[in-house]
Amino acid sequence: MKLPGLFQMIPRRVQVEDSSLSHTTDEFPFRPGRAKGLLKSSMLTILSIVLILAAWHLVALIVISIRETPFPTPLEVLERLILLFSGNLLYDRTIENHVMLSLRRWGTGYVLAVVTGLLVGMLLGAYRLLRALFMPAIIVLQLIPGMAWIPIAMLLFGLGENTTIFIIFMTALSPIIINTTAGIRMVPRIYTNVGRMIGLGQGEIFFKVLMPAALISIINGLRIAFAGGWRVLIAAEMIVGVSIGLGYSLIQARWSMDFEAALVCIVIICIFGLIMEKGLFALIEQRIMARQGLSKDAVK
Repeated sequence: MKLPGLFQMIPRRVQVEDSSLSHTTDEFPFRPGRAKGLLKSSMLTILSIVLILAAWHLVALIVISIRETPFPTPLEVLERLILLFSGNLLYDRTIENHVMLSLRRWGTGYVLAVVTGLLVGMLLGAYRLLRALFMPAIIVLQLIPGMAWIPIAMLLFGLGENTTIFIIFMTALSPIIINTTAGIRMVPRIYTNVGRMIGLGQGEIFFKVLMPAALISIINGLRIAFAGGWRVLIAAEMIVGVSIGLGYSLIQARWSMDFEAALVCIVIICIFGLIMEKGLFALIEQRIMARQGLSKDAVK
């Protein structure tokens, strides 16, 4: 059984002769197949997007043919998107203003949830009594739909930006706490035993052994929180009285029957989500797995 990284700290006098424990390294050899795997993954992602666009175009043609009503095709939406990013206004604002204000609201609520969730999750993971006292309440919070926080948020903050931030915070908080706590609790006891054997204190065991070993679970919690917070941001912007943002643009497009604008907003929402998933969370996860020796194509 290998415990990558941790056993590097073991002095040679306490290492056993078994090669599975004594031969450890952070160096993972480069594998030529890794570049091929990344290319294959990228091609599959592109193919998936192409299939979605083809299905969208087909639906548009069917709706236009059967219902005789306009339905924006991908090309028409792309043309409108280019016009908007070229300076055309969308409801008295540039598309950049709408996107940046939505990102600011989401970023504020999400960062607050990440900081709070990690701190609470680490405490609950480390202390059994705190876990027994507070975990049932955290699970109850997870069961509450994000939009159900709107009445409470309006009572606390009225209409406006703070209400949206609060809803994002409450939606993203519980997945981070639960996954951080679970990740720490699922670390095999042998990891902590080895840490004690080489003379690590409780604090060192927690931050040098438990937290690194729990990173995959923590990243999954951050990913779930991102998706929940991003979805509820758009819905909240449609309801709580903001006058700028992607959600605001969507609700205005509904009332003005500007379906191209609505689909432009949806496309931007999807692009940002895809960038965060493929360009951030997936890469971080792969890096962590490679460092822990859990990936077939692990590289340093």
